[in-house]
Amino acid sequence: MSSEVAPFLIVRELRKSYPDGWTLERVSFCVAEGETLCLLGPSGCGKTTLLRLIAGLELPEGGQVIVDGVDVTHLPPHRRGFGLMFQEYALFPHKDVLGNVAFGLRMAGWERTAIRQRVGEVLALVGLAGFERRDVNRLSGGERQRVALARSLAPNPRLLMLDEPLGALDRSLRERLLSELPAILRQVGVTSITVTHDQEEAFAIADRLLVMRQGRVVQQGAPAEVYRRPASTWVARFLGLSNLLDARVVGPGVVETALGRLTLAAPQDAPPPPLSLLIRPDAARPASDGPNRLQGTVVERAFRGSACRLTLRCGDERLVFEWPAIWGMPAVGETVAFTLEPEGLTLVAEEEDGGAGACAGDD
Repeated sequence: MSSEVAPFLIVRELRKSYPDGWTLERVSFCVAEGETLCLLGPSGCGKTTLLRLIAGLELPEGGQVIVDGVDVTHLPPHRRGFGLMFQEYALFPHKDVLGNVAFGLRMAGWERTAIRQRVGEVLALVGLAGFERRDVNRLSGGERQRVALARSLAPNPRLLMLDEPLGALDRSLRERLLSELPAILRQVGVTSITVTHDQEEAFAIADRLLVMRQGRVVQQGAPAEVYRRPASTWVARFLGLSNLLDARVVGPGVVETALGRLTLAAPQDAPPPPLSLLIRPDAARPASDGPNRLQGTVVERAFRGSACRLTLRCGDERLVFEWPAIWGMPAVGETVAFTLEPEGLTLVAEEEDGGAGACAGDD
């Protein structure tokens, strides 16, 4: 190990298999104290299984879960000091808000006065001050979500684990809480792991992402880093980045594609062939002069308020761009001259390398 401060949570070579042949394959990663990590991937990739293994709700076939330097791999869930919040919230319908939030504190033997004080604190934190005597059955979906979050935070968990926390909310509530949840987690300072299949949610909440596929971690990093430089064409497509062209490096920072030669911002360490060029949806600029000059015919246009989603046919390729409304709104069938900003072009591998990642400095 390095001389740096050890991570708060270390997951090392964790694995689990099931009779149907599905396997979680030797997953390794770390979480720093106070960090929010998001496990991101499609349904069935192993996100929730991994969360349950860390929580102790299932036992692994191999590997370790180390918290603050202590191996808790075989410790029962109630002795790990973790807070859990699931998509269904699992509130007690026969208890009011106070009874729900206080449940874990009563189980831990807190005295009545301390319980009431702590419940008031966490309800204020989640924007429900004064809700103690409300019937949970009469709360809105967003309010029930906040009660579940308050219940998870009340015992001051060492690690907070959230499984699809916004999945049951409608669009307006979800967007509101997307901005509020990260602020709440930062204010509390709790280390947390969130599970989601939604890229927008992951980007909004996480300090760092682990992208999962078929029981493996295929990329990890800060949200902006993962978005700018996906590890593979699969990761790019999963993130909603569809502008991918077969590419061949022909010089420093220059690639040959079906659209001709295109220049990247700087020479990149290209992955081994075969490789693709990713053109991010914000790379296009309306211009007839500049780097990477192209033209295309508008085949689809979807208005989205301050921008529109523009699909252009360029030769045999279809490219999709986010086109700010201040640039004008080209009509379907119109030919558009544009350039591609070199900073918006990235070389990616055709497939992920299958590496599970590990802690920096870990053996």
